[in-house]
Amino acid sequence: MGFTRAELESFRGRSVEDLMPQHPRLVFVGINPGLWTAATGVHFAYPGNRFYPALVQAGIIPRMPRITDDGMPEADRRMFLDAGIGISNLVHRATARADELTRAELREGAARLERDLLGWGARVAAVLGLTAYRQGFGRPRALAGRQAESLGGAELWVVPNPSGLNAHDTVASLARAYADAARAAGVLA
Repeated sequence: MGFTRAELESFRGRSVEDLMPQHPRLVFVGINPGLWTAATGVHFAYPGNRFYPALVQAGIIPRMPRITDDGMPEADRRMFLDAGIGISNLVHRATARADELTRAELREGAARLERDLLGWGARVAAVLGLTAYRQGFGRPRALAGRQAESLGGAELWVVPNPSGLNAHDTVASLARAYADAARAAGVLA
C-alpha cells in the first residue's frame, strides 16, 4: 500500500462503511476512520495500527487480513462476518488524528451508536479508546473494562485504542483486553 500525503489528505472527511454481520455477537467501535482507512475502505488500515495483530494474538481471528489499496478481499471480510464480529466507528468522519474531533461530534456519535446497536442486536460492544468514551458518553471518571450500563441492549466494554499513539499499550496488552470482551460475547471460549 502506498499513498502520498496529498492523496491521503483528499480522503479527509469521508466515511467508511461499517463491517457488520447480520447478527453481530461482538462489535468493535473505533473512534473515527483515519485517512488510510478512508483511502482503502478498511477499518484500522494504517500499517502501524495494532488492531489486527492484537486480534490474532488473542485468538479472535485466525490470521492477519490482507489490506490493499483497493480494500480487503472478500474471504478476509467473511472471516469477521462468519465469526459474528462487526466493526464500526463512534464518528464516521475521517481525520488524520482523533483529536481533530469535537466533543459535540463524539456525543452525537454516541447517541447514533446506541441506536445502531439496538438495530443490530449486538451482544457486546467494545469501544476502543477510554478518552473518546469518556467524552462521547459523558463519563469523565470511567475506567477501562466492562461498564455497569449497557448500550443499545449490548453489554458495554471500553478497551484500549490500538493506535500507535497509545504507546503505553502493547499488542499483548491489547490482545488481553480484546479477548475479555470477545469471551463476554461468546466469540472466544
